[in-house]
Amino acid sequence: MTTNLFPKRFSLLKTYILFYLLLSFLIRIIFLIWNFHEVDTSFFKIVYTFIIGFLFDVGTVSFFSVPYAIYLLIIPKKLHGTLFDKIITYFAYSLGLTIFLFSFFAEITFWEEFQRRFNFIAVDYLIYTYEVVKNINESYPLPILVSGIILIIILLLYITKKRNAFEETFKSNTTFLSKLKPTLILIAIALVFGLFINNEYAEQFENRYNNEIAKTGIYSFFAAFRNNELSYTEFYKTIDDNQAFKNVKNTYLLEGNHFVNPNNRDILRNISNSDSINLPVKPNVIFICIESLSGKFLNSLGNQSNITPTLDSLANNSIFFTNIFATGTRTVRGMEAITLSIPPTPGRSIVKRKNDTGLFTIGEIFNQQGYERNFFYGGDGYFDNMNNYFGGNGFNIIDRGRGFLLDSDIETKRTNIDDHEVTFENAWGVCDEDIYSKALSEADKTYATGQPFFDFIMTTSNHRPYTYPDGKIDIPSGTGRDGGVKYTDYAIREFLKQAKTKPWYENTVFVIMSDHCASSAGRWALDVDNYHIAGFIVNAPNTKPQKISKQCSQIDMFPTLFGILNWDYESNLFGKNILKMEAKDERAFIGNYRKLGLLKGDKLTILSDQKQSDFYIWNKKDNSLKDMSNNTALLEETISFYQVADYLYRNNGLKVKE
Repeated sequence: MTTNLFPKRFSLLKTYILFYLLLSFLIRIIFLIWNFHEVDTSFFKIVYTFIIGFLFDVGTVSFFSVPYAIYLLIIPKKLHGTLFDKIITYFAYSLGLTIFLFSFFAEITFWEEFQRRFNFIAVDYLIYTYEVVKNINESYPLPILVSGIILIIILLLYITKKRNAFEETFKSNTTFLSKLKPTLILIAIALVFGLFINNEYAEQFENRYNNEIAKTGIYSFFAAFRNNELSYTEFYKTIDDNQAFKNVKNTYLLEGNHFVNPNNRDILRNISNSDSINLPVKPNVIFICIESLSGKFLNSLGNQSNITPTLDSLANNSIFFTNIFATGTRTVRGMEAITLSIPPTPGRSIVKRKNDTGLFTIGEIFNQQGYERNFFYGGDGYFDNMNNYFGGNGFNIIDRGRGFLLDSDIETKRTNIDDHEVTFENAWGVCDEDIYSKALSEADKTYATGQPFFDFIMTTSNHRPYTYPDGKIDIPSGTGRDGGVKYTDYAIREFLKQAKTKPWYENTVFVIMSDHCASSAGRWALDVDNYHIAGFIVNAPNTKPQKISKQCSQIDMFPTLFGILNWDYESNLFGKNILKMEAKDERAFIGNYRKLGLLKGDKLTILSDQKQSDFYIWNKKDNSLKDMSNNTALLEETISFYQVADYLYRNNGLKVKE
């Protein structure tokens, strides 16, 4: 970037770019010195590291430069140096410097903790703002840092003024054509990096430190934001892969489980549930995934508000799981756990990742049994990548959206919820009564064909703003969570009442479970009580109503149902038949984006990034955690489950076998 490239009108922008390149070079020098003994310091490797870094710096600064370059291009000469021009210029320049300086200081603190450039952990910090700000304030002299940034900005502004960059910018008579060339070059660079350059291209070395030094912090941050996954093996404690698979397989050595490849790195096994007396049955199955229904909302689990009378009545007339836990804190985590029957992997849910189609889900087992599979959602299933996930795994889509599936290669049937089928709608979609009405009408159509069906219904009414049709319950619409819960419960009652009038009802099983709790925030990193949900299997054939108090997970619900239906099938699901679960095998997986926990009885093991592990005793009465001494056996079991789950996903071990 020579002087000839930048005419006088671009003097300030040239200065801005030079400051950024110099500061970025400086931070690479700092990281190189900081970890000098770990870096590959051979001459050519160091030069190559800095060349790659320079290229990523150019790409990064182009993103920030393009808006101002376009402004410089289009503003007429007569406005050069006017009050308007000066306000825009001083504001843009100061804001740009502030962003860069804040980024550089943040990178230093991030490097101190993780020895890495920004990644998904940095993105995750945006989610847990309160904890992060509090931690920074306690860990660093925040007033001094902020004052330092302000002083440096003032110094840079002074240097800029001494270089006459402001004066040349404001007094320039540069022609439009002279300004067009640098503007087009900056736009071209930004487009190339935005469309074709992945952050992984900086990783050209065997030495991880060279790879990290070569990256650019801001660019890495936005790359992580777009593809926010965490490598389990890089950030979490691991053991030998073969030992991890052996440990996991040992937990499935129950009657009726036979591994297809005992020595392979998979958990593929044949599960036998039928015999000459217990013959397979194929009822229709309707699964209701309730938005944000914490177990503590139910009277049958200790609440006193009477906002779930329908579910409380089902507690005595179904197979009621009183000690079941969600794996995560978002809907996509619940969907992942229920359909893939897998412990959570770090970072974003598999539902939202690129490699999320053609997987061995519970839908594949229904497919092998001859079922039609449908996914119902009251909003646009484009949200959270749901349509792409369910459509790419064999489900028909019934939703409110009118757009296309994300992946044009997915072949699936999509049915819209039409306007005349909607009685109430808010930002999240139609009310629960409307989605149930649609499910009933679609069930009638499938029943007429003689084919059994499996319907996955995702509700939305128990979600802020908690609005629903007037006159349904005694809590006014939009007044809070209790109203959302009570309307959700009311809608289930009406749905079951209407379903009982259908010819297919007697041969239909209803499974009801929430995706996650209403809140996961609490005093502890993983607040156990805020993962406790409720699960029901209603109208199960040849099974008496009962309450199951075994500690279990969302991932176990459908393997349990398959056992009740006496199905024999090949499976790579992590879930188990809860009814056959032995006391030593009771456990629950809970986690968030960074913390991965295994709860066994009152013992909680938590794996954290930076290869940390913690051990606690959970007091259920007051939901408190007390530090526990290291437990090697629990640690190895926890590592094994999460390591195997991550290994299978990243090595296509969750794919449907051809």
